[in-house]
Amino acid sequence: MSRDDTLERILNCGIVAVVRAESGEKLVEVVKALAEGGVTAAEITLTVPDAIEVIRQVRREIGDSVVLGAGTVLDAETARQAILAGAEYIVAPSLNLEVVKLCRRYSKPVMPGALTPTEIVAAWEAGADIVKVFPAHVVGGPDYLRAIKAPLPQVRLMPTGGVDLTTAADFLKAGACCLGVGGSLVDAKAVAAGDFHRIRDLAARYVGIVQKHRGERP
Repeated sequence: MSRDDTLERILNCGIVAVVRAESGEKLVEVVKALAEGGVTAAEITLTVPDAIEVIRQVRREIGDSVVLGAGTVLDAETARQAILAGAEYIVAPSLNLEVVKLCRRYSKPVMPGALTPTEIVAAWEAGADIVKVFPAHVVGGPDYLRAIKAPLPQVRLMPTGGVDLTTAADFLKAGACCLGVGGSLVDAKAVAAGDFHRIRDLAARYVGIVQKHRGERP
């Protein structure tokens, strides 16, 4: 899949599920449940034990039905391992220029994290495809995103942290190109209990919010 195709699929979905768990044991089923609910973009965070192998397993069993990425990537070496394991894009909580450079080399979308206007502009100028505004809820939530978008309308922003069913629509109205959603979508209790129906249903609710915002039919 080309970099442009990957980016287009992420933007069309509108939701990037942040898949973080204490074990990688059930994550294939978690990603399947997300896809069944309509969330077809998911990142496996590198905080998951044996995350690289989990990415490889999810890619092998699910194929291209989900745009699979790697999250919490802190250095270029790890980014390369994730890409070789099957990750189609890289997400980070901070800006590492070597990670951006490597993703450009491999023609993979990259979403570094930033918070202040200076950090956001630095990430965009470095070559970010999307800037992950993280943690989005600590500085004003949707109002902060709206304030950033006013002077920087060209920058694609993905708020992450504090995005839930009560704030998702407001973040979209504030100018988010897509939403990074973690524990309020990939519910830890549901994962532990193997309650994949709940994850699927939550995914469908988030997709519904995106579709309503865009004026799309379910």
